[in-house]
Amino acid sequence: MSFARLPATACWQHRGLRSGFEVAYFEAGPGGWRIEGATAAVEDAQTWIVTYSIGLDASWLTRDARVTARTASGRRETVLASDGEGHWSVDGHPAAELDGCLDVDLESSAVTNALPVHRLGLAAGDRAEAPAAYVRALDLSAGRLEQRYARIADEDGHQRYRYEAPAFAFTCTLVYDDSGLVLDYPEIAVRAR
Repeated sequence: MSFARLPATACWQHRGLRSGFEVAYFEAGPGGWRIEGATAAVEDAQTWIVTYSIGLDASWLTRDARVTARTASGRRETVLASDGEGHWSVDGHPAAELDGCLDVDLESSAVTNALPVHRLGLAAGDRAEAPAAYVRALDLSAGRLEQRYARIADEDGHQRYRYEAPAFAFTCTLVYDDSGLVLDYPEIAVRAR
């Protein structure tokens, strides 16, 4: 399964659990992609801004991520690196709890749900486990997040996936555009452009 070329930029309006806006930029390189973006939001009466730069190889495996957050309590930064085989470091220290994760998932971002969809290339009816290195928005702590993606029947020309994050008792249907970017992430974000 292949997707159309990524746009130069995309943006999402965050809604439901938080109110805010995210903008991402996509740059193709000789060995893969670089995604850079930012989300500014208010959630549970706290404001925050998270910026990110994510490096992906040609197979859409996350190779690195630099995440910076600004909250009322100050500025933080977390740097993740992966060997592409499921071994990670966080801020230069080995992170064995992330072994087996091939994607990064930022709590602050709708764009990171595109990573496993591109990497897995599921056909309708297929499903896969996709544990991710999950980075929290407020404190930038990184931990393992078990996730499942199941491709269900396309609708109105859009790919749809049943998404599950058992740790949050969260299940929803994600709708993607033809370039593999989320159009609708229930209770989280909707594509604005």
